[in-house]
Amino acid sequence: MVSPTGKFITIEGLDGCGKSTQLAKLADFLRAQGMDVVITREPGGTPIGDRIRALLLDSATSGLSPITEMALMFAARAQHLEELILPALAQSKIVLCDRFTDSTEAYQGGGRELGSGPVLELHRALCGDIRPDLTLLMDTDASLSVVRARRRNRDRSSANSDEPNENRFEQESRAFFERVRAAYLAIARREPGRVILIDARGTPDATHQAIVRALEPRLKLRAKTG
Repeated sequence: MVSPTGKFITIEGLDGCGKSTQLAKLADFLRAQGMDVVITREPGGTPIGDRIRALLLDSATSGLSPITEMALMFAARAQHLEELILPALAQSKIVLCDRFTDSTEAYQGGGRELGSGPVLELHRALCGDIRPDLTLLMDTDASLSVVRARRRNRDRSSANSDEPNENRFEQESRAFFERVRAAYLAIARREPGRVILIDARGTPDATHQAIVRALEPRLKLRAKTG
């Protein structure tokens, strides 16, 4: 636990698994419980982080080495913790974050084959080894998730030409995403007390209900009625 008052909850998974939808649904549910909720994301979450996000996710960005990519992820994360996450937790807020260090371990450690060691070392050095209280890992088939993510970004770009291009990771191979998924599952096995595995292959409503059921005993939530 990173704060005696607030709660830091992250949501993880492959691109296209429905994280953004579930984060919004969970925020609405928790607010209905009377909780003060902050939604944020990585990379990003701050003005500086958003500038780093644009560099990392733009498909026009080429030539980034895996090490540089990982370093930029942590630069954005260190700023995010200092500027938003830790102050919100100190104010007894619930912080819901779309991705955190588990993503770096999965994508750069697993997908880019850097291994978990360098990721965890940087996390200790730059982030004070701060970890979420709970992590929701949305597990889906790798190929299906990537197809959804590519379609989502294509539709977003078609609807609004001013939308940022965030397709760089979606251009990776199926083998890359299989390595990412395997790394995520390894994290879940390593930290079962923190990471809750959620089957995200069903409908958005079914996935939301699974998340609520998993969180109810941990956050002492009131079950939805009616």
